[in-house]
Amino acid sequence: MTVTASSAATSVSELERLKTLHNGTKAPLTFTDAEFERRLGGLRRIMAEKDLDAVVLTSYHNIKYYSDYLFTYFGRSYALVVTPEDSVSITANIDAGMPWRTSYGDNIVYTDWRRDNFYFGIQEALNRRGIKATRLGVEDDTLPVLLRDKLQAAFPGTTLTDVSQAAMRQRMIKSAEEIEVIKHGARIGDLGGEAIKAAIREGITEYEVALIGTEAMVHEIARTFPDQEVRDTWVWFQSGINTDGAHNWATTRKLQQGDILSLNCFPMTSGYYTALERTLFLGEPDARSLELWNINVEVHERGLELIKPGAICKDIAAELNEIYISHGLLSNRTFGYGHSFGVLSHYYGREAGLELREDIDTVLEPGMVVSMEPMITMANNQPGAGGYREHDILVVGENDAENITKFGYGPTNNIINP
Repeated sequence: MTVTASSAATSVSELERLKTLHNGTKAPLTFTDAEFERRLGGLRRIMAEKDLDAVVLTSYHNIKYYSDYLFTYFGRSYALVVTPEDSVSITANIDAGMPWRTSYGDNIVYTDWRRDNFYFGIQEALNRRGIKATRLGVEDDTLPVLLRDKLQAAFPGTTLTDVSQAAMRQRMIKSAEEIEVIKHGARIGDLGGEAIKAAIREGITEYEVALIGTEAMVHEIARTFPDQEVRDTWVWFQSGINTDGAHNWATTRKLQQGDILSLNCFPMTSGYYTALERTLFLGEPDARSLELWNINVEVHERGLELIKPGAICKDIAAELNEIYISHGLLSNRTFGYGHSFGVLSHYYGREAGLELREDIDTVLEPGMVVSMEPMITMANNQPGAGGYREHDILVVGENDAENITKFGYGPTNNIINP
């Protein structure tokens, strides 16, 4: 264990501002060293294009992407400083040696004993490497104004330049190692879906069903990724009126015969997000509900066909809109037709440049991973009330796209009869 710390202190004022806390040995990371060097090499090309001396990353997703460390905020700031030669994470003393053990690169620990030690840690990261920065890269899409102002004050005369959009474009193309993790996530989501489907019965509550699905996925994640933290996996399971919104959390509502149901599994595999989302019914749906469900399945299946290399995101959205228009349902849509996958969750990492929306002109390329997830919602006072949604994940290849979601969809598979 390598620890630099003050000894025999009699006052907080005598305690160190920064520490080296190499407690234990480096743990196995999610990816190979070569993979992290590939990512950092991409970021350094961005640095060169923008004439930057270093980059200070502060978001969950980019710190995770370039170092493998996913921090827990809890009111403290974190950073990854990337230079032309190496990278060093700046982490809080409350986390002790875990950030160093579970990250690629060096680490500096800052303490709570003086205000703004976090910024002092960033300064020291550059000072120790002999870098007097005149231009620093930052993430303006997630960097709070107050933090940006303090960072600017820590580096007076230095120009802070946004790298968030360029880094996002780099993350949009997945490596073979990333795709392997994502495929495991899709498989585990299917397992969660099967556990949920088996638990559905009249009288059980939404949250009880959600817990069953979450537990099934967490156990399989721990088995598949035994060297990684087990965290953040969740389920949204909705019934009846609660299906109207895709991001509605589970409640104590009890399932009733005839309910429309929405199954949403989100296994988090070392910071990587995947999802399984399905419409189901407890008992036979009425005629209008079945009609709406089949229309949404029609859109879903056509969307699966349209995802391929060379397709343009906005063109996919435009064609699928025509199907809804033909049924008078365009105004019942609730969000875009799909999005990218990778280092993201409900609280970090959206890759907004790769979404199947009318305002996105990104061309699909090999290595991109996207969902197809059409949804329509009918208000509670309308026939067929509820939200209808299917969700599959596709990996774009050289000539086509591979659907890595295997859980069945539509009325043929998901009418639950007691």
